[in-house]
Amino acid sequence: MSPSLAVINDSAALVENLLAASDTNECVVIVSETSQANLRWAHNALTTNGQMHERSVSIVAIRRTDDGAHCGTVSGRITSYEDAIGLLRAAEGSAASASVAEDTMPLVAGITDPDFASTAAGTSIAVLADVAAGLAAVFAEAEANDISTFGFVEHISTTTWVGTSSGVRRRHVQPTGRLELNAKDPAMKRTAWLGRTTRDFSDVDVAALWPELLTRYAWTAHQIELPAGRYETILPPSAVADLMTIAYWGGGLRDALEGRNAYSLPEGDTRIGEKLGTLPHWLFSDPSFAGLECAPFVATASSGGGISSVFDNGASLTGTDWIRDGVISELLSSRSVGESTGRGAHPEIDNLILDCGSSGTLDELIASTERGLLLTCLWYIREVDPETMLQTGLTRDGVYLVENGEVVGAVNNFRFNESPLDLLRRATEASATEIVLPREWNDWFTRTSMPALRIPDFNMSTVSQAS
Repeated sequence: MSPSLAVINDSAALVENLLAASDTNECVVIVSETSQANLRWAHNALTTNGQMHERSVSIVAIRRTDDGAHCGTVSGRITSYEDAIGLLRAAEGSAASASVAEDTMPLVAGITDPDFASTAAGTSIAVLADVAAGLAAVFAEAEANDISTFGFVEHISTTTWVGTSSGVRRRHVQPTGRLELNAKDPAMKRTAWLGRTTRDFSDVDVAALWPELLTRYAWTAHQIELPAGRYETILPPSAVADLMTIAYWGGGLRDALEGRNAYSLPEGDTRIGEKLGTLPHWLFSDPSFAGLECAPFVATASSGGGISSVFDNGASLTGTDWIRDGVISELLSSRSVGESTGRGAHPEIDNLILDCGSSGTLDELIASTERGLLLTCLWYIREVDPETMLQTGLTRDGVYLVENGEVVGAVNNFRFNESPLDLLRRATEASATEIVLPREWNDWFTRTSMPALRIPDFNMSTVSQAS
């Protein structure tokens, strides 16, 4: 097969061609093929649908010298073999002038997946056929109730190949699906939201979601104004997912040792071993977790923060406990940081699960609430202070007042100020863990499983006019 045909028809062959064409001591090639299908709707009618396909390449050229490794990385979309060769030469040029990489390590020794030479696993609009049929039923119900629905659904299949000059040949297929559905009144003042994450939509019955959405919407009929303050608050799984993702992303071991994140202690110590609150929090990542399966190896085009390293490409990933029985167990670290600290490597894994040992439901948390708030989701979350992990953000699409175990109405939105780690310390009760779609981070991170949490004093710092 000629190189030109290889780039069009065979990504595994493209990896081999680029490695063979490299002029540097060592090289890493990552090829991704992404296929996507989506539907959008507004005012109870489908508005657009689309199907896309793209191929991208990331190349890390490594020039070894007596003082260490010099890396040049270039990434881009390609439509021809010439595009790919252009990226390779650009990466080599960058390596020629690069300083020594602080995370210099030997490349991972050769590991070969048996399906490395297989072609990409794509998707098509046909995957969403049942979703479209279910939406027709939802639209009819919404029209009958004088409600407008809005939303978006997509299915993405990404096949990734990683090859290195040290013999690594890895391949992974990642299916990702998400659905978001809003219900609004004609004046656009009442709103309710729900979302779902899935691998293939075989477990999503869109028509069956309507009663849940309608219940949330009905709660907004009675509007109540409340001032800012600290409230007993039930955070639903989606909101917990957004906050725990921050706790995960912000858990770099090197930054903790250098006093630059919320896991730091004075004099270069870390909070590893510290207990957070009274609940048996188990926060972990596992590439094989049922329903949230993700890449079982490192595939990264960049090094950063002592967490990711281009030298780790192809390294196998296994389940890691970040917090176990409420005690901080591990922090994120590349192989170089793991070696220098003696704690071993704990790279990022593309899922996150929190289990607090409860079998209860969200409805049971509501039923046992004398007076408090029930949130739907959070958005526009931004960091205020990295040393405490303090975040600010807004509530969205429904804040409900609970009295004597029942939702009695919807209240105004708030801006909040909270630290995810402090929330774990103060949480008093949890529901069972369930696979859930984060609201804020679902463009980047969709594979989460979370409980609802009861926080006795959640800080609603100001009233927000956002809707």
